[in-house]
Amino acid sequence: MKQNSGVIAAGHEQTLRVAADILKSGGNAFDAVVAAHLAACVTEPVLSSPGGGGFLMARTPDARHTLYDFFVHTPRKRRPTGELEFYPISADFGETVQEFHIGMGSAGTPGTVRGLFAIQRDLCRMSMKQLAGPAIELARNGVPLNHFQAYILDIVSPIFKARPDSLAIYGHPKRKGELLVDGDLLLQPDLADFLEVMALEGEDLFYRGEIAATVEQMSRSAGGHLTLEDFQNYEVIRRKPLKTTYRGTAELAFNPAPSSGGTLIAFALKLMEEADPSDHPFGSAGHLLRLAKLQQLTDQARIDYLIKNNLPVPGEDMLDAEYLAGYRRHMSEYARFTRGTTHISVMDADGNTASLTTSNGEGCSHIIPGTGIMLNNMLGEEDLNPGGFHRWPGDTRITSMMTPGTLSGKDGTVVAFGSGGSNRIRTAILQVICNLMDHGMSLEDATRSPRIHCEKDHLSVEFGFEQPALEPVLRAFPDHKLWSASNLFFGGVHSVMCGPDGFHGAGDERRGGVSEVVR
Repeated sequence: MKQNSGVIAAGHEQTLRVAADILKSGGNAFDAVVAAHLAACVTEPVLSSPGGGGFLMARTPDARHTLYDFFVHTPRKRRPTGELEFYPISADFGETVQEFHIGMGSAGTPGTVRGLFAIQRDLCRMSMKQLAGPAIELARNGVPLNHFQAYILDIVSPIFKARPDSLAIYGHPKRKGELLVDGDLLLQPDLADFLEVMALEGEDLFYRGEIAATVEQMSRSAGGHLTLEDFQNYEVIRRKPLKTTYRGTAELAFNPAPSSGGTLIAFALKLMEEADPSDHPFGSAGHLLRLAKLQQLTDQARIDYLIKNNLPVPGEDMLDAEYLAGYRRHMSEYARFTRGTTHISVMDADGNTASLTTSNGEGCSHIIPGTGIMLNNMLGEEDLNPGGFHRWPGDTRITSMMTPGTLSGKDGTVVAFGSGGSNRIRTAILQVICNLMDHGMSLEDATRSPRIHCEKDHLSVEFGFEQPALEPVLRAFPDHKLWSASNLFFGGVHSVMCGPDGFHGAGDERRGGVSEVVR
């Protein structure tokens, strides 16, 4: 195949290298993103796993979009709560502590393997054997744990120390009971063997064969919900993206319902476009007040909508003019007042765009024997269970804030973006879009600039804003936290762009991001 070119943004240097090599070998953007994700399961194991799920926003050269939904699905039957292994752990981010629930009772039906095969069949040029080859080599030969991966492994250390099978992979060879640290070699021979057989035998190995049967046995004995039937009935859903415009100059495509992140970003943009961006430069008091108020109103609108409609997730009718009108009044009154998730974006010279966001939650702590795969803990994520734990409807796609998307400008510019960061995903992506569109920043500056996040009236402010600009904002939001450094708490938006002057990429350093233009 003829060598291809393009641009890549990802969360790890080795993940990026795999994608770049696939392009250079003649693969397209979708080949590159599938191979890169398989590599990320090796190089970014806290954030990526075949035991999780995700979404791909695919844009083909004719500007057609398809959203591949292969996120985690709820089990068909719910086991009695008293029989479950389901318990809390605390993840220490340094300046804040967040509680997650793990155990076999927190695992939902994974979709990653079936999703990658669907993408490969529909969009790729290369075989799964070719695409899995680099990941197999990395898993078998080992990858040195870099600083960021060691940092997040330490944050969720209670999960990876919880069981002997996870310690056998991630434990330090000389310090019993401790985890690998920065620079240590992470070897994953079982994962290499699994990927090798999977590439040859196909997805049924995972969903209809020995692995599904093993997970059913694990669940029965360890207090989980999953059955062979859950695996056999899992399906990838191809969805029509949610599309909206911003300031009349750009069209955006987002992950649609039942995921809520895209709807909430679109809602916020509809409120924001009523304001003149030239009134308040980036980082000014007016800009920060407006941005914080916008996030506060979006959060309130989500809650209002759910209560009014008795629904677990917001629908696209949140974007109806009538519903928006009341919140626009709040914005105008203000104006007068003066979880483990990773993302990969790839574009190629043929005009293909791939925006892939995946997650394993934080992992449930259980490794599927003989595979090196940790199952997800999506049923234990408070963000994804708004009605409370153990109340989820059976046989249903779990909601998500993950929002892989694209922006298409009238001048032909195309941007692909996505982020990790749980509930901060929507505000991270919103701010990158506004930085590009309203403040005229480059992709790199739009990604690097400091961020804020407002949720439940609590304002988190990333380091980097000037104190005089912050003072009126902090008075308006007395419940606030000032972070002393840039942090992965504020998301990790990995983006690529193709414009009149060629390709650009931006990997968000908050989550170990890197980018490269492949020529």
